[in-house]
Amino acid sequence: MTKKRNRTRPTLTLQERLNKFTQEARAAARNLPAGSERHTLLQKARDGEAAAEMERLLSAPGLQPPK
Repeated sequence: MTKKRNRTRPTLTLQERLNKFTQEARAAARNLPAGSERHTLLQKARDGEAAAEMERLLSAPGLQPPK
C-alpha cells in the first residue's frame, strides 16, 4: 500500500508571497549596519522583486504562446 502524500495549498498567492518576502528582507536589512549581510539581504529583496515582476508578466491574460 502506498502512503498518501499530505498536500496543502498555500494560503497566499505566489505574488503575495514574493511581496511579503521582499518586504521582510528590506525590513531586516534596515536594522543591520552596512556590510556583507545587509548587502546579501538587499540582493535577495531585489531578486524577489524581479521574480514577482516575471510572474506578473508570465501570468498576464494577454500572453500568447510562441508560434
